[in-house]
Amino acid sequence: MPRHLILVGLPGSGKSAVGSQVAEDLGAPLFDIDSLLVREMGMAVDQIFGMVGESRFREMEHKAVLAAVAAEEPAVIVPGGGWAAQPGHMHGAREFALLIYLRCQPTTAVKRAAQGEVRPLLAGGDSLERMRKLLEAREPFYKLADLEVVAERGLPEVSAGVVEMARSHGGW
Repeated sequence: MPRHLILVGLPGSGKSAVGSQVAEDLGAPLFDIDSLLVREMGMAVDQIFGMVGESRFREMEHKAVLAAVAAEEPAVIVPGGGWAAQPGHMHGAREFALLIYLRCQPTTAVKRAAQGEVRPLLAGGDSLERMRKLLEAREPFYKLADLEVVAERGLPEVSAGVVEMARSHGGW
């Protein structure tokens, strides 16, 4: 029986794009947690963050991940970059999911993040320095993942690497 796949990594590491491609390649449902919260709340992530604060946002994110894993069909789950850094999340998820860390350099993550929506923890000031600090704080949690994929390459290569891991380690 295939296990859920949970992709973790910095904002801009490619979790949403890779998750979408991997779900398509595996014929699996995709739960992009930020997108789900945006639809549910009717506002962008930075607005939700501003309205409810980081603590409440992380709580909402955690509940959405739990709802996704409650789905009977194995799925690709993409939480936000800070989900993994919440105490107990990585250890708790290991029971029902294969955790894959999309590892990339802060410079790559900042370039990619700049092309997408506003990232609340990167807004204002030196984005590269903030990304470096996020990596320093979060990487010990990301490293708790079962497997790592270097996410510096293009979408097809990174997605293919995740699909291979899903097949060889996740029962897909």
